[in-house]
Amino acid sequence: MRITPRRLAIGMSLWAPNLFSGIRVRRFSDDWTHATVELHVNVFTRNYVKTAFGGSMSAMTDPYFFMLVMHQLGRDYVVWDTRGEIDLIKPGRGVLTAEFAVSKARAEDIRRKAHGGGKVLEWFETVITDRDGDVVARVRREVYIREKKRVTEARR
Repeated sequence: MRITPRRLAIGMSLWAPNLFSGIRVRRFSDDWTHATVELHVNVFTRNYVKTAFGGSMSAMTDPYFFMLVMHQLGRDYVVWDTRGEIDLIKPGRGVLTAEFAVSKARAEDIRRKAHGGGKVLEWFETVITDRDGDVVARVRREVYIREKKRVTEARR
């Protein structure tokens, strides 16, 4: 069964760590350049003062940049999420949203940098907003990319 953007969004929303953390993947674009993810702040995802737990906001941003890169580059590349940073701006309440974007041009630039099997570390940024569009947090994620050896060796 071929993975489609719609199937992946449904699967990621039903995946236990997301399902029980109030994280819902609303969509992956058909060309794998965008994703939209929501965090529903509830009794399980809030902190002592009843605002979004920072760990929940970090979890809602964890795999999506690497997934967009991975799907654009294809199976000939190793792609991992290696680290993240989150700057909490204001308390988050209700439904929080993060939009992820990796343009085709950026993916092609990464492909060029990774050509030959060298390690590439790329930073991506997004914001988490509340229902009013106010920024709740700024997030940076680092993604590791390397062309697989069998592809590199086959070209020699």
